[in-house]
Amino acid sequence: MKKIILTLLIIGLLAFLGYKGIEMYQFAEGVKKDIPHFKKTIRYQKIQNGDIIFHTSKSNQSKAIQLATDSKYSHMGIIYENNGELYVYEAIQPVQMTPLSEWINRGENGQYVIKRLKNANEILTNLSLKKMKQIGEQFKGKPYDIYFEWSDDKIYCSELVWKIYKQAINIEIGKLEKLSSFDLSNETVKAKMRERYGNNIPLNEKVISPVAIFNSDKLETIFEN
Repeated sequence: MKKIILTLLIIGLLAFLGYKGIEMYQFAEGVKKDIPHFKKTIRYQKIQNGDIIFHTSKSNQSKAIQLATDSKYSHMGIIYENNGELYVYEAIQPVQMTPLSEWINRGENGQYVIKRLKNANEILTNLSLKKMKQIGEQFKGKPYDIYFEWSDDKIYCSELVWKIYKQAINIEIGKLEKLSSFDLSNETVKAKMRERYGNNIPLNEKVISPVAIFNSDKLETIFEN
């Protein structure tokens, strides 16, 4: 009788341990699946209105921009929060707000860098951010400028960011240059120049590149993956 009771106890214990083992496995699998979500949540909590985000575009002009400006990154925009969701205000075709997750997925390998004004907590007040959005609204819907002209009729990515900061809060992020200051010697760059300008390359055109803003001493890196 004692043997029967002992056997039943052992069987019961094994069944209990087996059940708990399954529970622990399911819990571990659930945690594993949620890790990307947890990481994303923690990462997104670091983001503030007005942050500047960079990535390597997959567009057909990206390689030429990288080579000409000696930069890994070829596209950028400003992050804003709207109704609890994060968006990137960017100059593509046309200028528009793009959900942050969608913007990130458009870049090479989902890699990106987020930068912020070093004294953002003092400068980017609610009033300043409101003004930035108002200035940005003037460019909304405008076509992307494939010729990189310094005008407001059409606009390119780094020009949009530079002008919003300059016109809204009088901060110049990145040094303005001339097209002639870029390295135009690579064949990929030459081909893109010929495609855009023919034999009339506007070497004296005022420009601002993504890397000029990226390297600005007014910014600090908040996140990169």
